[in-house]
Amino acid sequence: MLAVDGILNLDKPYGMTSMDVVRRIKRASRAKRVGHGGTLDPVATGVIPICFGRATRIMEYLVSGTKDYGAVVEFGATTDTYDAMGKVTARSDASHLTAGEIEGALQSFKGEIDQVPPMFSALKQKGKRLYDLARAGIEVEREPRRVEVLSIELADWSYPLAKIEVRCGRGFYMRSLAHDLGQALGCGAHLKNLVRQRSGPFELSSASSLEDAEQLFADNLWRTALHPADVVLQDLRAMIVGTRIENSLRHGGSIPSDWRAPPGKAGERCRAYGVGGKFLAVLSFDAPAGQWRADKVFLTG
Repeated sequence: MLAVDGILNLDKPYGMTSMDVVRRIKRASRAKRVGHGGTLDPVATGVIPICFGRATRIMEYLVSGTKDYGAVVEFGATTDTYDAMGKVTARSDASHLTAGEIEGALQSFKGEIDQVPPMFSALKQKGKRLYDLARAGIEVEREPRRVEVLSIELADWSYPLAKIEVRCGRGFYMRSLAHDLGQALGCGAHLKNLVRQRSGPFELSSASSLEDAEQLFADNLWRTALHPADVVLQDLRAMIVGTRIENSLRHGGSIPSDWRAPPGKAGERCRAYGVGGKFLAVLSFDAPAGQWRADKVFLTG
């Protein structure tokens, strides 16, 4: 097993699940710990950050971060999966639609909205994956979830296809957007194509293909493509700790109560760096105690 730490900005191929990609990279890298920073459906391509080693501990920040998508929605056909891989369940004439009507309907999806997840999803209900229930022909009621759409606009309309660009937060389903948009316009729709153009700090323009990434590991050049874990945390303020605090954190200890550091807000997190400038830990501020505490330590020993 290789001792690999860092994040690889990967362009996921069409037709593969996110876990298919993780398995391919794990075989190529021979790394012990590998994970991804946000699921993409098989129909989608684009940015999927692959985390190695200690960087797997910041996957939650990638999952929670903002993402940019370019979606192609096909009007006039509804599918059971809400995307092009599903079975068509209804057809309707959508030739009357105008760009103005689509743009008007899109405005109802902007901001904080309640969205019902698709049946074909990895969410669990009573311990069972929704997609397993769906494949067995069982549809269950799903509770809507609060999601946030920061921006949404129509980039192009050429019947029956609309290109829609979206910037959103955690847990937003582009397939549900396509389905709900079709219902709102009364003609049905499904997601024909989807590209994740950005996830947190990672952009599609600098992403490696799966084949190129596998070759980098085969040639032992993978270090040139990996990003440090703290690149995901640049929106957190940074703090440099002295040798005493660094040694305590490195060896699994807590932060001494007499440590004087700039106060934070309740629940605030910051990046902590050692005296040599290396990323050490994520700290969180305990407001009642008025003290910073170690949340995740990345540099040990």
